Amino acid sequence: MTRILYVYARGGAPLEHAFPRIAALGELHVLALTPLPTAAAEQWRDSCASVTVLPETPHGDALVQAVVAHADTFGADAVLTLSEFAVLAVARAADKLGLRGAGPNVVLARDKRLMREAWAAAGVPVPGFRRVDGRADLRAAVADLHLPVLLKPAWGAGSIGQAVLRSDADVDPVWSAIDAALDRGGEIGMTELYEPGADRTLLVEEIVRGSTEGWYDRPGYADYVSVEGIVADGVHHALGVTARLPPIPPFNEVGSTAPCVVPVDLQRRVEDVARRAVDALGLRTCGTHTELKLCADGRIVVIETAARFGGVLITREIEEVFGLDPIELLVRELLGHRVDYPPAMLVDGCRAAASLVLTPADAAGNPWRSRPIWAPDAVDWAAMLSPGSTIEPVRSAATPPGRPVPAFDPAGGAANWLGVYLITAVDPDTLLRDCNAVLDGLESALPTD
Repeated sequence: MTRILYVYARGGAPLEHAFPRIAALGELHVLALTPLPTAAAEQWRDSCASVTVLPETPHGDALVQAVVAHADTFGADAVLTLSEFAVLAVARAADKLGLRGAGPNVVLARDKRLMREAWAAAGVPVPGFRRVDGRADLRAAVADLHLPVLLKPAWGAGSIGQAVLRSDADVDPVWSAIDAALDRGGEIGMTELYEPGADRTLLVEEIVRGSTEGWYDRPGYADYVSVEGIVADGVHHALGVTARLPPIPPFNEVGSTAPCVVPVDLQRRVEDVARRAVDALGLRTCGTHTELKLCADGRIVVIETAARFGGVLITREIEEVFGLDPIELLVRELLGHRVDYPPAMLVDGCRAAASLVLTPADAAGNPWRSRPIWAPDAVDWAAMLSPGSTIEPVRSAATPPGRPVPAFDPAGGAANWLGVYLITAVDPDTLLRDCNAVLDGLESALPTD
C-alpha cells in the first residue's frame, strides 16, 4: 500500500480539490500544522485515512522533526504540501526521510532576497532591489533605486504588507505603518512556519513599468503572467501559463485566467524565461509557480518563483482547460512513478477558466462605496454570466456570511478576500466579460440589511 503524507498549512489549492486527487494515488494521511478549515470538510474528509492536528506548531528543526516522526509512524512513501508557508519544513523533512522533495535550495524560493540575488548572479532579468533592515536602509534604497518602489516582506505571500513609495517623503509614514500591515498575515494564518520572525524581513524593489502593448491584442488583462510547472530531479517542465486580471493597487491580485491569449510565439519566450528562473534556484523535485512581468519593449522581468503551485484554483484552471492535473503529476513524481510530461508548455485548450478572488472593490480597483451584508447565497450569480458559463464557490475559502463587508484595506492583501470562485466559459473573451461582470455587479447584488 502506497502511503502519502500531506502537511497542511493555510494556502494552496482548496482541500476539496486537492485531497481526492492525492488520495487516488495512495493512502492519504494529513498532518495539520494550523487549524483545518471546517467549511466543506465533508467534501475532503473521506479522502483521508487519518487526520492529525498538532496542538501547537513548533518551528525550525523541531517542526521538521515533527513531520519526520509522523511520517515514520505509518511509513510514508511521499511527503508534500501545497502551502507556501510549509514548503521549507516539508523539503527539510523529505531530505531527512530520504524521500523526493524540493531539496536544500528551497530557501531560495522562499526568501525573495536570496531569490533575487541568485537570479542576478545567473543573468535572469529582475528589477533593481535592496535588502531593508531598518528605516535608514529604506531611505537609502529610495535614494538609489528608480522610483516608484515597492516595500514587501521577503517571505510574504498573498500581497500582505506591501506599500508603494514614490518619494523620500513616503519613507516615514510607510515605515511607521509596516508593523500593523505585517500583523495582518499572522491574524489570518498566512505566516512562515519554519523560520519564526521571517515574515518581518523586508526588501524594496523597483516597480517595473510593465505594459500589455505588443503582448495582447485586446484590453482587460494585466501586464504580468504566471507559469505553472514541475521540477523533476532538477529538470523543469512547464505545464501552462495563466494570464492575470488587473490587480487592485498597490498589488492585490484579483484573478487568473486560462488559456492565455498572448500569441504562441510570445508564450514560448515566457516559457524560456520561466525555465531559466527556476533552473537558477537549483530545486530538486517540486511544483513551481513563476510570475513574470511583461514590458512594452518586449522584455520579460521575473517577479518571483515559488516551490509549489499557484494558490486558489490555478491547478484547477490548468486541469479544466488543458486536461492535465498538475497535482496528480506532482504526486506521481514524488512517488517515483513514470510521468509523461508534455514536450512543451501547453497553450491550446478547450473552454476557458478563471480563479476569481472577490474583494470589496470593482474590476477597475475602486473600493466599494457601501458596506452590504456578505450573503453569497442571496446573489443571483447566473444573471451576471453569459449563456454557457458557470460559477462555483470554493466553500473552504468562504467568509462566514451575515456580517457587513469590511472596508477595503490596500495593504491587507488576502485579508480582504470575501471568497474564491471558479468561473468557466466557452472562450477567453466570454470569460473576461463574465469576470468583470461579477466584480462590477457584486456590490449591488448583495443585500444591505
